[in-house]
Amino acid sequence: MTGVSGRIVASGLTKTFGPVTAVDDVSFTVEPGTVTGFLGPNGAGKTTTLRMLLGLVTPDSGAATISGRPYPDLTEPAGLVGATLEATGFHPARTGRDHLRVYCTVNGYPSSRADDVLTAVGLTDAARRKVGSYSLGMRQRLALAAAMLGDPAVLVLDEPANGLDPEGIAWMRHHLRAMADQGKTVLVSSHVLSEAQLLVDHVVILRRGRVVHQGALTDLGVEGEAARTMVKSPHADRLAALLADRVGEEARVERHDPETLTIIGPSAAEIGRIAFRERIELHQLTTRSSDLEQAFFALTADQNPEHSA
Repeated sequence: MTGVSGRIVASGLTKTFGPVTAVDDVSFTVEPGTVTGFLGPNGAGKTTTLRMLLGLVTPDSGAATISGRPYPDLTEPAGLVGATLEATGFHPARTGRDHLRVYCTVNGYPSSRADDVLTAVGLTDAARRKVGSYSLGMRQRLALAAAMLGDPAVLVLDEPANGLDPEGIAWMRHHLRAMADQGKTVLVSSHVLSEAQLLVDHVVILRRGRVVHQGALTDLGVEGEAARTMVKSPHADRLAALLADRVGEEARVERHDPETLTIIGPSAAEIGRIAFRERIELHQLTTRSSDLEQAFFALTADQNPEHSA
């Protein structure tokens, strides 16, 4: 039976490695037009599940389909599914543009498509630089560009914001949101819960290889509110201006006194990185745990840190 175009369905996926059950009877559905967060502590089984979905690991039992078919059975998988599992599979001596052109040749796309996606991910100026000189954040953008070459209906992304600076994180958030608004299916794993809360519509949460929750973000009593961080600095005005410039509308500021701000949007880590880079003295940097973080920790308490991913 043909499945809905772009729908991801995992049914009873189970995988063991020796004595360790990494994934245990995992079932979930991801619908087109949504961003679904795939969440869980380190070792919860997220990466193994994604690898089974993409045909890189064979499940002991169960099945995963995209548009009604297992990934290995898709006629033109690169045209339907774009995936990034790690941002390390690049030849360091090859330019970003040449890396993408190799993929274009392999998949039968016009070479101009490489320039299109480099523009889309903001790497035009670095297109002729060797990938070995790229920062981690730039490699993340290049990996996303490669995933987008075939204009796929489905994106499967493993920690895509890892290594991105605050501007890059805001860009990634808007970019993935726009793709879902176009009707694409976006499944994204993340360990940064404050960012996930701003991005996703639905969540699938794993604990010890099993699904402990799946559904709309609002089912957890989470409304997608941005992180709120209390900051005290003798240079509060300068910090607020920098955040407005670097993060744009993602940063909203409530002023309490000349040195005290509540910053809504960027995480404390993002704020701290900007302050450090700009040599802004901080006297306080305190964040309130997001509603998603509270729900997540309640669902995943007592996670075994030695459990394999």
